[in-house]
Amino acid sequence: MSFTPNFDLIEELKWRGLHHQHIPGVEEVLNKEQVTGYVGFDPTADSLHIGNLVPIILLVHLQRAGHKPIALVGGATGMVGDPSGKKSERTLLDLDTLNHNLECQKKQLQAFLNFEGENAAEMANNYDWFNGMGFLEFIRDVGKHITVNYMLAKDSVKNRIEDGISFTEFSYQLVQGYDFYHLNVNQNCKLQMGGSDQWGNIVTGTELIRRKGGNEAYAITAPLLTKPDGSKFGKSEGGNVWLDKTKTSPYQFYQFWLNQSDDEAAKLIKIFSLLDQETIEGIIADHKGNEHLRGLQKRLAEEVTRWVHGQQELDKAIHLSSILFSDDVMGNLRALEDADFLEVFAGAKQGVVDAVEGKNIVDVMAESGMSQSKGEARRSVKGNAISVNREKVKEDFTFSAEDVIKNRFVLLQSGKRNYFLLTLKS
Repeated sequence: MSFTPNFDLIEELKWRGLHHQHIPGVEEVLNKEQVTGYVGFDPTADSLHIGNLVPIILLVHLQRAGHKPIALVGGATGMVGDPSGKKSERTLLDLDTLNHNLECQKKQLQAFLNFEGENAAEMANNYDWFNGMGFLEFIRDVGKHITVNYMLAKDSVKNRIEDGISFTEFSYQLVQGYDFYHLNVNQNCKLQMGGSDQWGNIVTGTELIRRKGGNEAYAITAPLLTKPDGSKFGKSEGGNVWLDKTKTSPYQFYQFWLNQSDDEAAKLIKIFSLLDQETIEGIIADHKGNEHLRGLQKRLAEEVTRWVHGQQELDKAIHLSSILFSDDVMGNLRALEDADFLEVFAGAKQGVVDAVEGKNIVDVMAESGMSQSKGEARRSVKGNAISVNREKVKEDFTFSAEDVIKNRFVLLQSGKRNYFLLTLKS
């Protein structure tokens, strides 16, 4: 059966900034036949985070091009722990936790791929083929084909040799390599994709396939994303930005993308949206000279939030984001449900007090921790920097019952942007 891809996958990944390196020959194979390719996900948590969106979108582009994707969850590799990019040993998870994490991640992954049609996606769990394999069988049939010298040359091992690496994590590349071999032999899977830190593990698989006489095998990796300061992409001040909306709300998720710089947004919209090149270049061109409107950031936030959480959650996130810039800020805030009110100020500093009624602003600022001392609080108020529920206050301001929002909250501000949410003990 003749095959014509919907587009050149390698070229698509390159212009999007999703290409780091590949094994030569993969371009020809991708352009002449439908290729089955996979990406592995280890169940280290019960939710994927936005760092996982890079390997996810690699699978999405593979399927868009007309090829067949497999999302592999690591029921077996999750028991071992990948040393790639780690300075110390991972904490091993118990079986119940691993299985819980696996089920949660499987549900998330299924939302991004199409499981119907000629190139229907598939899910796989490497525990299915490792469960019945004994240790002696593994070291005889797998370990025999890969030398220790070969394994020591991998960056994931070299970077840990001085401080020490357990045999468990040292052997991880063999376990992942066997995944590729198993899928290659049993499902004609010729391609593994992942982040650039996975290159060593992936080519261990291609080497094992070659030495055990399997089919041809290839690799494609994407660059590791970092923030402008060099730190790991995907983390905010509160930790990981999760795909599970109970861990990171759609509003917080939307805000993460909305708060990117111009340069970062121009890079990220290529990586994390499915918009075509002409559309993206038009958005970036329109943004130049109108940076104050933040149109590029808004479009990025809309595309990624819709992709991950759906239109309804996006609409809600946009609504909550607009409240602080509306004509009737306090009226709109008072009308919100408690959970939505807290979402709007999820990133603000917070404090708790027993009560505020009849208390002076200076005393409340010191008691709540908004200020380090009454002296500091007094200086801020005298400098006309403090607002209560968006209204500037003087040093003699005393709280009344009407200043409490929804019988629970008081909104303090220092300057225009520094919010402090005060919660009254119930």
